[in-house]
Amino acid sequence: MGNLIDDLLAFSRIGRAEAKTTVVDLQQLVADVASEIGAQATGQDISWKIGALPVCYGDRALLRVVLVNLLSNAVKFSGTRRPAKVEVGSVDGNEDKSEIFVRDNGTGFDMEHTRRLFHAFERLHHSAEFEGEGMGLAICERIVRRHGGRIRADGRPGGGATFYFTLGGSESPPA
Repeated sequence: MGNLIDDLLAFSRIGRAEAKTTVVDLQQLVADVASEIGAQATGQDISWKIGALPVCYGDRALLRVVLVNLLSNAVKFSGTRRPAKVEVGSVDGNEDKSEIFVRDNGTGFDMEHTRRLFHAFERLHHSAEFEGEGMGLAICERIVRRHGGRIRADGRPGGGATFYFTLGGSESPPA
């Protein structure tokens, strides 16, 4: 219950908190988050592949929340794989947008349910299989939207998942 309340408060604050925008080195931020998550995933064999990532303009703390949620989910939903494979990279975008992806080799999901992924309290897997409250992706969607971007997902049952999100370039603040 405490986790649920914390998630609800975080979800609520995202829309109201004043953004502290600055230049953010996503390469360093992803490396830091991956290191922390890897250290917490004791006993789990994780293969990390982190490609070249851009520098962007945004709220570093909020972007960290997005990365913690996406990377934690990738590790969580790949927990039965040996090794769990998590890849983070960038897709060539247009000159003012960067598209980042987080890919895993986990349980995946049926694309028929993608609309539900980013809604609060929506879960595609039973809570007995995977812990969580169903708030992480809703929080990610709200933060990415606040940065003038969008988030989407691709997956297939048993075939892993890839989450993509766009952010504005380093030349202008988020919308």
